[in-house]
Amino acid sequence: MEHLAAGLAATLRPGNAVLLAGPLGAGKSTFARALLRAACGDASLDVPSPTYTLVQTYDAPGLVLHHYDLWRLDGPDSLAELGWDESRAGVVLVEWPDRLGALAPADALRITLEPEGDARRLTIEDGRKPSFFEKQKPSAAPHLRQPGAL
Repeated sequence: MEHLAAGLAATLRPGNAVLLAGPLGAGKSTFARALLRAACGDASLDVPSPTYTLVQTYDAPGLVLHHYDLWRLDGPDSLAELGWDESRAGVVLVEWPDRLGALAPADALRITLEPEGDARRLTIEDGRKPSFFEKQKPSAAPHLRQPGAL
């Protein structure tokens, strides 16, 4: 999972949104932590879960990332006071994106994590243009394929 997060971190640009969905314990925070450490270029970066602070901000080379955990929100009404609109100028990384409602960006990178025994299944839908998959050279990431690709 860390390799995938690092690969995705390298493709992030200001204005991107990464939405992490899945049940409690599926690995959303683990994935977010790996992505943030890779984006910031610091494998030992302290990345606390923003479950109680709701948002944590990180300065990375060339961009600012805002990590939201919306578990405790009922819906999008509180996002304005959390600086959602301002955060969209950087990269937003959102756990529990169902709480965004209509504010969920249509062009987001959506990652759904589902536990399967001792493993996890990740489903990726990339609304960005060009997508992560279009940017990858087949030799650089042979284990990553677009849905439906053989």
